[in-house]
Amino acid sequence: MTTSSVPAARHGDPDFAERYRIMCSRDTRFDGQFITGVHTTGIYCRPSCPATTPQPGNVTFYLTAAAAHEAGLRACKRCLPDAVPGSPAWNIRDDLAARSMRLISDGVVERDGVTGLAARLGYTPRHLTRVLVAELGAGPLALARAHRAQTARLLLLGTDLPITDVAFAAGFGSVRQFNDTVAAVYERTPSQVRSSRRSAPEKASPGIAETRIMLQLPARTPFDGAGVLRFLGTRALPGVEMATETSYARTVRLPHGTGTVKVTLSGTDAAPALACSIRLAHLTDLAPLVSRIRRLFDLDADAQAIDRHLAADPALGASIAQIPGIRVPGSMDAEETLFRALIGQQVSVAAARTALTRLIDALGDRLPGPELRLLFPTAAQIAVGGRAVLRGPGARIETILRVAQALASGDLTLSPGQTREELEGSLIALPGIGPWTAGYVAMRVLGSPDILLTSDLALRQGAGRLGLAAEPRSLAARGTDWAPWRSYAGMHLWRAASPVSSNQTHRGLEHPTAQPAGEAFKLEE
Repeated sequence: MTTSSVPAARHGDPDFAERYRIMCSRDTRFDGQFITGVHTTGIYCRPSCPATTPQPGNVTFYLTAAAAHEAGLRACKRCLPDAVPGSPAWNIRDDLAARSMRLISDGVVERDGVTGLAARLGYTPRHLTRVLVAELGAGPLALARAHRAQTARLLLLGTDLPITDVAFAAGFGSVRQFNDTVAAVYERTPSQVRSSRRSAPEKASPGIAETRIMLQLPARTPFDGAGVLRFLGTRALPGVEMATETSYARTVRLPHGTGTVKVTLSGTDAAPALACSIRLAHLTDLAPLVSRIRRLFDLDADAQAIDRHLAADPALGASIAQIPGIRVPGSMDAEETLFRALIGQQVSVAAARTALTRLIDALGDRLPGPELRLLFPTAAQIAVGGRAVLRGPGARIETILRVAQALASGDLTLSPGQTREELEGSLIALPGIGPWTAGYVAMRVLGSPDILLTSDLALRQGAGRLGLAAEPRSLAARGTDWAPWRSYAGMHLWRAASPVSSNQTHRGLEHPTAQPAGEAFKLEE
């Protein structure tokens, strides 16, 4: 595919031909995976836009909205191309462009600038810009600008904030820049964007300082949202999280402050979504929070492609037919995910919850509120006070404290901008952490789609129930056929594991959630 202003069709590009066929069929599966630019009308659309099909010579396909903006195009008012699930490519790929996109969506450019983004990725700003322009058709500033425009649209539609406040909350440096960007992207003023909303946002309760934001996040179909809720509900920690069969709520630390979010399954089977009710101490944290919710629920996974590929193995076919659109739950906070993995190793769900609840009660910061009132402790808090609270084998406690000290000092970092190799390597280098824990954290934090934890007892039990070889080496060999979706295959194997009592010490799954008990269930580290 080319991102130049010359339509790729003129060069016989096979990607162009395939994408043009998709556009002609108006296939909704590809919304968000690429963008159709129509130069005769000056707009860009999602592939499923119902407008009249343009001639091939008038079309250019782009990977990002920013590239379309750079080409002088504006968003289609009819199909709203940015109101779709994001591209799954940023999780599938582990290259510089994909890691940049993950960090840009987390608001790094707004907080640290292009220089800070480049430093996190280990490159100079000039080299980073050159790579992103070549790969995505736009540099980091343009990509961040497009992301700010999408955040501004969410705020205009989901809050009654004054428009000036929306401008700065979305990350714009001035109201003029905000007005110019919204006009260029949507060909409407901010007031006109706001007037298009279908219903007024929910009002915050009197006396509450935080702003309440209501928004809908679309998911790719099929979407096993109920499975993600069961996964999270099994591990919900009192005071930090609450979960039901249809919703999940929690407190969260964000770059500029704290917040709470409640997520409820919404939409239809044909158009699944999450309805989010968000309270933020600082509105500038909206974009990072939305990015983390999307990763937590794996909303952008190309579920149909994953299911189609895995179903080619007869051993997985029945599970996929029963649970279409299975997701790999992500992470709202990388450091928290690592601590939960370390503390929950080789214990039951109940024991892990007890240990984590004790840690949170002793060290977590308090928030006002009767239910969601606690924040998971920071690495610094665990490093200082963990020894007095943690229970269990001395070697495990030493590992947890060592990790906390490394995170607090900056000697260890966990970031969605890392490659899988970097993240796993930095963890395995620490005494007491082995391949299972490193792989599990990479799968959750990075959304890595191709990790099969063959040393996990529950996963092997599930493999046996599906008629697969349960021995790690044989299972790993069989798993090569599941690449690049081995993480999703592993979720099916976990679901298939035999039910056991949650009070039984065990490295695996419990009925009815069919998810790992505790957080980590390594056999050997």
